[in-house]
Amino acid sequence: MATARRRRRLAAALLAAAGGAVLVLVLVLHATGGGGGSSGGERGVADADPDPRPVAAFAAQRLPTAISGEAIAQARGHLLVIGGLTAADTSSRQVLRLSDTGPAPAWAGALRQPLHDAAAATIGGRTMVFGGGSATSTDAIEAVSGYGSGAGAKARLVGRLPAPRSDLAATRVGRRAIVLGGYDGSALARDVLATRSGRRLRTVARLPIPVRYPAVAGVGAEVYAFGGETASGKPTRAIQRIDPASGRARVVGRLPVATAHASAIAIGGDVYVLGGTVRGAATDRIVAFDPATSRARIAGRLPIAVTNAAAGAIGSTGYLVGGLGAGGHPVASVITIRLRSAAGPRHAAPASSSARPFPGRLLIADRGNNRLLLVDPAKHVLWRYPSRSRRAPPGGFYFPDDAFFTHHGRGIISNQEQNETIVQLAFPSGKVTWRYGHPKIAGASAGYLHEPDDAYLLRDGTVTAADAQNCRLLWIGPSRRVTSQVGNTGGCTHDPPHALAGPNGDTPLPNGNFLVSETTGSWIDELTRSGKIIWTVRLPIAYPSDPQPLGGGRYLVADYSRPGGIYEFDREGRILWSYHPASGTGMLDHPSLAVRLPNGLIAANDDYRDRVVVIDPRTEHIVWQYGRTDRTGTGADRLNTPDGIDLLTSGGRTPLHPATG
Repeated sequence: MATARRRRRLAAALLAAAGGAVLVLVLVLHATGGGGGSSGGERGVADADPDPRPVAAFAAQRLPTAISGEAIAQARGHLLVIGGLTAADTSSRQVLRLSDTGPAPAWAGALRQPLHDAAAATIGGRTMVFGGGSATSTDAIEAVSGYGSGAGAKARLVGRLPAPRSDLAATRVGRRAIVLGGYDGSALARDVLATRSGRRLRTVARLPIPVRYPAVAGVGAEVYAFGGETASGKPTRAIQRIDPASGRARVVGRLPVATAHASAIAIGGDVYVLGGTVRGAATDRIVAFDPATSRARIAGRLPIAVTNAAAGAIGSTGYLVGGLGAGGHPVASVITIRLRSAAGPRHAAPASSSARPFPGRLLIADRGNNRLLLVDPAKHVLWRYPSRSRRAPPGGFYFPDDAFFTHHGRGIISNQEQNETIVQLAFPSGKVTWRYGHPKIAGASAGYLHEPDDAYLLRDGTVTAADAQNCRLLWIGPSRRVTSQVGNTGGCTHDPPHALAGPNGDTPLPNGNFLVSETTGSWIDELTRSGKIIWTVRLPIAYPSDPQPLGGGRYLVADYSRPGGIYEFDREGRILWSYHPASGTGMLDHPSLAVRLPNGLIAANDDYRDRVVVIDPRTEHIVWQYGRTDRTGTGADRLNTPDGIDLLTSGGRTPLHPATG
């Protein structure tokens, strides 16, 4: 934890009167952008969409007092601004509530003790405050609740960090708070901690470069730490990516310049690093980071230079609150960060939005057209199979129900449901490298399938598939011999491992188990390879299709019916979020697969409306689609009953199924 005197030296005199000013100002900030293009023939793989531009402005709201080194957390559609260091060099107990529509931030309660340089994250309706301190650092974890009541928030001690820690950061991933960075009084903390309640913490990774004062943001299931101060006391350019599920943490990129004491927000699929200390002085830079490419670039400027602020987001709007401004003095300003397309203002949620709906390239199994397509966000067709130069396998390429990348983007596996086969292709050549089954001949004996679904290639070379009409899961070795089987010894009923009731999904999980959907009875199971049940639940939907893990005990599943829907649920069968319009253009008709993209949006096959859609779960609007609604075709932007999707990003990454690669 930096002393008040030291922190006052962090910003040079840049804009003498800016800290107390209330300006009516909108700045369209500098950014690079590419040109657009029409949909149609095959092109290069570059994304032709222009990058969105951050627009920074002073908000009408102002803090009641100038503050720096505060913590911030999103809670119930508001931001809670917690603690901080006042202009009088004293730590604060105050909790303020900032709304995107309300008046100035208002008092919402108080902490148990004055704190600054703490961290905060909201999990399960409670905002947890980690560490920080006043004269000395603390190991306390406080839970703040009741901030919506007239009596104000109440804070109570719920747990303790392994050691006192200040200058740290926290963010939410799934149902866990991830805590990283900071200083324990003698050394920088390397351990990355995870907790659901604050009572128990578990080390889930170790930072390659331990830092204090990093800017931190969560993107999907991963956490990014930008810059920070190293053990030498100097800032770093390193961008570190942490995957709490796998325990992997590594440096994936570099900031344009070494930075510490910055803030970060994730909006629109990218992360924006705001302000901070550069070469000993506060900066007004905004740095944009693309998780798909791990590239960082200067995207524009803030209205003032500011460091040691706090940043959070409400919906698609970011807020930079307080901090140290000119001359190292705390400021009371609130700055908003919104995104604008380089081509013009962005609309709320049009179906033809040109905003980047996903990083990388999207693979579509266009079942009714008996083909695979690879498209970019601008709807350019980059690759197709079969084609004149990419011949179909013997027996034809018919009814591709799903398709997934393999071998870090160098191959594709596809199950052809009513062709009764599974094939592996080299990518991009399309050469057939492996196949199983007999074209258009169904069966249950060795070498035969009956409507195979969701074929995945595991890392040991085994292919797993739901053999739907045979009511079984199969594991098929590279030599085309079945090495393991679950189901089909007790009929087509829900009785794993003896029987399965119409399995149509068998998603591999990072722990080596499989997430299985049984369509008869609407069951979802986590099974081991031997068929042992880890948990099973019956969902209140008509036809569960292809469940996907979200992390933290949460899952996503499509309801393959009309009107269909997309549901987030937990292991107790509780529906946590859903999208299921009953009519209109937003209605889904037999969606077969829904996945959460790295930017937090939801992509889904809308099979019987002949489109692939991307949905913003916050607004519940379709923000992008490939295919014309209810209009089949084979030309540009046309599909026929698309039934499978996968995503390939830079470096051959397959973020939708990292357990297989």
